[in-house]
Formats: sequence, structure tokens, C-alpha cells
Amino acid sequence: MVKLGYKLMSEEHGPADLVRNARRAEEAGFDFAMLSDHYHPWTDRQGQSPFAWSVLGGIAAATERITVGTGVTALSVRIHPAILAQAAATVADMLPGRFWFGVGTGENLNEHVLGDAWPEHAMRAAMLEEAVEVIRRLWTGELIDHDGDFYRVSRARLYTLPEELPPILIASSGEESARVAGRIGDGLITTAPDRKVLRAYGAKGPKVGQVTVAWAKDEKRARKTALEWWPTAAIPGDNSTELPLPSSFESLAELVTEEALAEQVACGPDPEVHLAKIRPYLEAGFDHVYFHQVGPDQEGFLRFAETELLPRLRGGRGKVRKAA
Repeated sequence: MVKLGYKLMSEEHGPADLVRNARRAEEAGFDFAMLSDHYHPWTDRQGQSPFAWSVLGGIAAATERITVGTGVTALSVRIHPAILAQAAATVADMLPGRFWFGVGTGENLNEHVLGDAWPEHAMRAAMLEEAVEVIRRLWTGELIDHDGDFYRVSRARLYTLPEELPPILIASSGEESARVAGRIGDGLITTAPDRKVLRAYGAKGPKVGQVTVAWAKDEKRARKTALEWWPTAAIPGDNSTELPLPSSFESLAELVTEEALAEQVACGPDPEVHLAKIRPYLEAGFDHVYFHQVGPDQEGFLRFAETELLPRLRGGRGKVRKAA
């Protein structure tokens, strides 16, 4: 049984809309939702970036069933892990049994804002490991001190803890980070249906993949929407972690063509086009897959998902059908 999810893109939507979209995703039948945790959007056109932890409080009050996770929170320089430990514990208490804490090494786009130097990847990976250790120690409810390579904690104790601690899911884009996720995490998050990454992870827990789509009433409009709102889907390499500003991404986005973007994003109203994007994840062995609908028309996509996409995926019996 594969769980199906919906992406709450804080870069594209304000806080009240994100809360409404979460409620509608629950009504439409999605099993879980992922909320991005950013300081900046990827491009100025996207135009939003509310504080994720405030939005999660609103989602907790507006929903009853759907599981919600951060997708993902950086454990690097912008927010100290002792503060994130408290934030995640509080949200988990408000969403009992239906919150997971998705974490990663972050992007320069969001993490440079306090004036800190942006670390090399190896250092960021080490910071992630130490931060997870700090968070897990604080979640014991004991008074702790920590004097590590990157973080210090002095006589800190968390008093508000959920009955059920949230799992920590680690974002991975390659085999090395997937092995780290298997060693220190409770699950894996990635954006490509890479079997090698899953094998490197090699552990129990949710294996979560993202599919980017642009539903619209016709394919032409969907392709234009994708190019306007999410050209970064076709920007290659490590630019997503290294570029510092939305304007940096906009400069590269000028090189992205509609045709190149359509290869990355499922565009249009045909369910089979969207199913073709999700099937590689199912065949690779992912047990959680979520859809990022690009652009303003979230309600149109949610109706499409409710009436056409989710019923096809679940085959009328709650089980996702793989390609024949």
C-alpha cells in the first residue's frame, strides 16, 4: 500500500492559503502533506515565504486526519537545533501521531540570512548529524548540555513533549546522504525515483518521493504556468544548494525552455500523463509519493486529484496500481 501526499509550497502561497489547502487535501483524500520550510522563495515571481512553524499550528487546528511533515527543515545555520527540537515537539503534540520532521542540509538561499558563511557540503553533512543528535537528546525530556563541533547547548530541557515522538526523515539526493539517512534517520525523502538511493538507504521507515505536476484545463496553459512559476525544476546541478538569492535563480531560469521544463513536470489535464510520472517511484520501491502542483490553481488540481487521479492510483481498493 502506497501513501499519497500533497505538497504545501510556502514559496507560492501565503499562510492562510496553505492552511486552507491542507484542509482541502485532507477532504480530497490525500494521506499526508509536506510543507516546505524556507526563508526565501526560489524566484520573486513565486512571491511568498511564511514561517513554516506558524503555518503548522494553523494546520493542526484545521485538520483531523492527514499526516503533515516539513519538507524539509534545514539543520545547518539559520535555526539552532535546540530551537527546532522545541518547535517540532510542540507541533507533534498538536498533531498527535500525525507529524513527521523532515530535515536536510539546506540551501544557501535560506541559510545565509544571518550573515554566516555557507559551509561546504561535507561540513553541512556533519552539522546535520550533530543536530539530529542534539534533537534526540532533548526529546528525552532530560536536562542536557552539549559542546560539539558546531553547536552548544547549556542546561536545556524540553517540558512540552508529545506522547509519541515524531519520526525524523532525512532528505537525500545521492547514495552517500541516503546511507546517512539509513544510519541516523527514521525515513528518507528524495525528489527522484533512483533505485540506487533506495538501496543505499537500506533501512526501515517511510521512503518518500516528490512528483512535480502542473494541472490545468489544457496542456498549453499548464506548460506556460510551469514555466512562469517553477522554471527551477529544469535548472541542473548543485545550483539549488549554492545560489544565494531568488534573483540568482531567475537569471538561470531565463535559459529554461518550455520544452525542457515539460520533460520534468507533468503538464495538462490527462491523468495518464501524471500517472506516468509517479510509476517510476512505485517501481523503484517508494511507499510514499506526494504531488507538488505548480501555480495558483490548487483547487483545480485538488478536484482533479479527488475525482480522477487518486481513484486511478488506488484502483478502487485503496492499493496503488503499478504499470502493467
